[in-house]
Amino acid sequence: MPHWLQLMTDSLPTLLWAGVKFTIPLTLLSFVLGLSLGLVTAVTRLFAPKPLVLVARFYVWVIRGTPLLVQLFVIFYGLPSIGVLLDAFPAALIGFTLNVGAYTSEIIRAAIASVPKGQWEAAYSTGMTWGQAMRRTILPQAGRVAVPPLSNTFISLVKDTSLAAAITVPELFQSAQRIVATTYEPLILYVEAAFIYLAMSSVLSALQSRLEIRFGRYGGMLEANR
Repeated sequence: MPHWLQLMTDSLPTLLWAGVKFTIPLTLLSFVLGLSLGLVTAVTRLFAPKPLVLVARFYVWVIRGTPLLVQLFVIFYGLPSIGVLLDAFPAALIGFTLNVGAYTSEIIRAAIASVPKGQWEAAYSTGMTWGQAMRRTILPQAGRVAVPPLSNTFISLVKDTSLAAAITVPELFQSAQRIVATTYEPLILYVEAAFIYLAMSSVLSALQSRLEIRFGRYGGMLEANR
């Protein structure tokens, strides 16, 4: 067996285990928490009093206007200077959650705004409260519009978790870096890590296509064209 193939075979279990133990949990937790934060932020920007709207807009402005890597460094390396000490994984989780929350809030806000005003009026005419109208009528329709961009955000998050290596989270990419430090074979190991990320992204892209067909507004047309 060629040396490069042997090295990839030997390192594959370690990289996969790091992905299962850290990369996947970090991605799922960050997305779920970030999506919840994004929903709250979007609703705040659309319906809350002016002071809360300004707070939400400021949060989105700061997060979208600064690099994710800088945000992680501020949380993990910066906060200890004011007495806030966080382990690597919680720091990464907070950073990714805040980042996802800002971006998904814009997606959700646009999706809610795209629902025709007549849908609100129809919901109110049946005796629904604002909360019932939002939960039963508006969000289900907005969710269909939001599926493609939210799916793209999730796929991007899988790849962005590699930045957690910079704050010592032993996820997939940092595991590759550690093996490189002992084998001195950066090209082979980094290419292998890239292929693992590519495989995960490809699976998620296939699932995204199925979701778009199932939940898209014109799902029947999309399905007929495939």
